[in-house]
Formats: sequence, structure tokens, C-alpha cells
Amino acid sequence: MAASPHTLSSRLLTGCVWYLERRAMRDSPHKFMHLFRNVNKQWITFQHFTFLKRMYVTQLNRSLNQQVKPKPEPVASPFLEKTSSGQTKAEIYEMKPFSPSSLSLSRKPNEEEVIELESASIIEASIDEGKERKDEKQWKEMKLRADDLPGILARLSKIKLTALVVSTTSAGFALAPGPFDWFCFLLTSVGTGLASCAANSINQFFEVPFDSNMNRTKNRPLVRGQISPLLAVSFATCCAVPGVALLTWGVNPLTGALGVLNIFLYTCCYTPLKRISIANTWVGAVVGAIPPVMGWTAATGSLDAGAFLLGGILYSWQFPHFNALSWGLREDYSRGGYCMMSVTHPALCRRVALRHCLALIGLCTAAPLLDVTTWTFPAISLPINLYISYLGFRFYADADRKSSRKLFFCSLWHLPLLLLLMLTCKQPPAHIFF
Repeated sequence: MAASPHTLSSRLLTGCVWYLERRAMRDSPHKFMHLFRNVNKQWITFQHFTFLKRMYVTQLNRSLNQQVKPKPEPVASPFLEKTSSGQTKAEIYEMKPFSPSSLSLSRKPNEEEVIELESASIIEASIDEGKERKDEKQWKEMKLRADDLPGILARLSKIKLTALVVSTTSAGFALAPGPFDWFCFLLTSVGTGLASCAANSINQFFEVPFDSNMNRTKNRPLVRGQISPLLAVSFATCCAVPGVALLTWGVNPLTGALGVLNIFLYTCCYTPLKRISIANTWVGAVVGAIPPVMGWTAATGSLDAGAFLLGGILYSWQFPHFNALSWGLREDYSRGGYCMMSVTHPALCRRVALRHCLALIGLCTAAPLLDVTTWTFPAISLPINLYISYLGFRFYADADRKSSRKLFFCSLWHLPLLLLLMLTCKQPPAHIFF
């Protein structure tokens, strides 16, 4: 019985497939098993084999069932062709099995199935990876929850810096001559803390575009969109108004005026100067020197020599503290567009830090001369002042991150210890009126 033309063409096609596969396996079996790497020539060969096989199977079995699963998103992969965003891809993942006797292939039966499984797993992995990348880059709406609000407002008001401001104000109040009034002390502390929260919140409101470029400040609430600018300004207003009112009518008008002056200097002078001139460091030092003066005026109602001495100590302490901090953040400040001594005048930055470390020794020596402390204070404060001066000299001479970090961490414990020593050596009231 003569064979039909269809049977002859099928056998001829089967022989071609068998010949090509055997030749590819014989020439490079290792490469054939790893067609999925990234070689374009091997990929074309595998694509050719797949095309021939599907043509052959379709001719033998016209009732072949295929299920189509639409892909959710096009993903760039070496196994998928590039398509436009409006198009969808279909994956044929299930085929009705056909009789193995219809094929007279002499190769191993599970070899091609292993290759197809490997290719499917790689494609699926690439799709999942593409989805993860897209989720990471996608903008998500930040929803404000009531549980998160206290923490967000604490970061908006720079709660640690506010605590330092309140502590220096408390030290000025305690070092002032006269009896200690607990109610006035409480009003002064609360009013100063509220004023500090208001100034810090307005500062962050103005610096959102610049903070987003710095690693140190890119996670602030306004930068991340955790709260709206309107809520930040409203919070600052709710802190500033009662804070100034407490200082003015609860304590005395002089202390309230100093609170208003400090908010103005920090928000309207220091904040814009950070992008204009290195003079911002000196203005910021004045801002940091006012809180202990406010504590003194809250207790005495006047500006005395002791108030200026405490302000001078805080003023000089801030230069080694901030200059050492900014030295390690020079790249950050450059990206943020801030004009800092450590960026534009590095030699001046080191000289100023050393100069004010040495100035602390002279200011502590002047404390008993102004009847703020006894003569014990200059003696017991000399070791820590000499140590911070030594670190300031190492920072001036070495000009590296290691020396700047040592000076910065020393300044963190130097100020509270120095104020504590001043409190222990406070001049007795009887001697003041002698």
C-alpha cells in the first residue's frame, strides 16, 4: 500500500528534527543543555527546535487543546520578546499529551521536558523579580494613623534637640542667684520647650526640598510625606503661641521677648543663611546660646553678667560640637546645597573649633570672678576642658573623620558634665550679698 503524501512529509520532517537535534547534541552537548544563558545564537537554535516540534504535533493531532494564561505585565526577559505596554503576552503552559509511538525519536524521552521546565522556572522567576522591582518604584500613598502621630510630631520637633535646649534653660535657671521657684521653673521649661518645637518644625517646613537630597535628613516626616505641610505649620503655630504666652505672662516679658527672638533667628535668619553664607554657623551659635540666658532671666528678671557668661559657654561649645559633626557630613551638605565651613572653608572650620575649645578654659576661669561659682569650678573643670582642647588640636592637625568623630562624641558628654560641675560649685547666696 502506497504511503500518503501527508505521511511522507511527516516522516521527512521527523527525520529533519532528529538530525538537527542529534547534530547539536554531538557538537556541543554542554551548550545545548544551557541554551537559556544569554547567547543569542543558541537561543535562536532552541526557538527553531520548538517551532518545528509544534508544527509537527499540530499536524498529527488537530484536536490539541491549549490553555492561555494572560500575563499581568510585560517584563524584560531574555526569553520574552519586547512588546508595547498595551499588548499582553500569553503563555502556553499545558498541552494535551500525545502518544509516544507516533514519534520515532531515538533520544532520551525526558530530556526536552527537563529543558522546558527549566525555561519555565527561569521565566517565572524573571516575572516575579520584575513585579518586585515595579512595586518598589511605585509611589504609595502614606496614610496617617493616630498611633503614629506622636512619633511623627516628635521627629518633626526634633525632640532630642528640644530636650537639650530645655536642659540648658534649666541649668541657667538653677545657676541664677536667689531662691528656687518650682512653679516658675516649670513654666519656663514648658514654654521654652514649646518655642523650640515650633522653631524646629518651621525649619523642617522650609528645608523639605534640600533635606530630600541628604542621607541624614531624607527620612524626616515632611520629606517622606508622612504629614502634610499644612499640618506641620499648624503644629508649629499651636506650639509657638502658647509657648510665648507662657514665657511672657507666666514668667516675665523679658524671657518671652528672648523666646520670640530665638524663634525669629532660627527660622528667618539661620535657616535661609545655611544656603547663602558660612555666617550661618555663628548665627546658629547665638540661637543655641540664648536658652540658658532665658533660664537666668526667668529666675532674676534681668540680664546680668552671669547670664552672658552662661551664654558665652554655650556659644563656644557649639563650634567644636557642630564643626566636628559637619566634617563627617561634608558630602551630604554638598548634595543638599548648604554652605558650611567644612565644605567651603575646611581650614577655617578646624581653626574655629580649636579656638573655641581653648575659649572654654577662659570662660570657666571667669565664672568665679563674676560670682557665679566658687574658685573650685575652674580647677575641677580644667581636666575636661584640656581634654576637649587636645581633641580639638588633633582635629586641627589631622583633619580626618577619626579625629572629628572623637571631638564630636566628646562634646556630647562635655557640656552636661560641665554644667553639672557648675551647679555643684554654685556661689552660696550669702556670699553674693556680702
